[in-house]
Amino acid sequence: MEIRTLRYFLTVAREENMTRAAETLHVTQPTLSKALKALEDELGKKLFTRHSFSIKLTDEGILLRNRAEDLVSMADRIEKEFISLDDITGGDLYFGLAESFQICYLARAIHTFKQTYPGLRYHITSGDTEQVMEKLDKGLLDFVVLAETPDDSKYESLIFPDADVWGLVMPEDDPLAKKKAIRVDDLIGLPLFCSEQSWEKDIPGWAGEKMDRLHLEGSFRLSYNASIFAKEHLGYLLTFNNLVNTSPGSGLAFRPLKPRLETRLYLVWKKYQTFSPIAERFMGQLRTSFKV
Repeated sequence: MEIRTLRYFLTVAREENMTRAAETLHVTQPTLSKALKALEDELGKKLFTRHSFSIKLTDEGILLRNRAEDLVSMADRIEKEFISLDDITGGDLYFGLAESFQICYLARAIHTFKQTYPGLRYHITSGDTEQVMEKLDKGLLDFVVLAETPDDSKYESLIFPDADVWGLVMPEDDPLAKKKAIRVDDLIGLPLFCSEQSWEKDIPGWAGEKMDRLHLEGSFRLSYNASIFAKEHLGYLLTFNNLVNTSPGSGLAFRPLKPRLETRLYLVWKKYQTFSPIAERFMGQLRTSFKV
């Protein structure tokens, strides 16, 4: 199975049309059809169902697409790393990021680093722990930022300088906005928004025995989207401070939880990871920036 054939397959899957895919790839349609037929023969599975004006993936095709995307991404990364071996001014870095105001520390480190290495190119993937750690384990990312303590048997890490403070985001005209802080009793019976990860790992420790009296109305991976629902009076968002605009006039208010709940942020990479030259240099910059 060749990477080139997988690129052909992914292009057809995206375009859902053989003619457009051939034009995008700059190959003839017979060449493309032959390559895909050979791929189906090699795997022993039908990958597409062909209709009058479009092509759709079969269940087996969907499975291959998910695997092929990772393989092609890894091939592209390997190619870029070897090209950049002789480039002392740049290269590519790949990050997976959780949501936090502390990402500013990482952004500052990148800005400083680019003064010395102007050819640096960085690629950002955002997501929860499950999403970014899967990509790190597959070698598709150099570093991830986690809002939970990493497994030190598998990963190395640096801790960010500050901590994220938990609180409640609500419409600024809501009665709870008149409080200086929010206790668990204030939340009983209310429709709450939170990420699934935090609802399972962070909030129970704060709510204690009253956790089963709290109601998760909906789960969101992005706080901004959840804040829109909160602004429309659909529920109350449990999240970190500084992730959404709650300044006067924004229509939203943030009040910290009481007792205070904080989460530390970690920059994580695989143990015994072989870094590209640019990633190795950037690690040195991070240790200086984080004063480690």
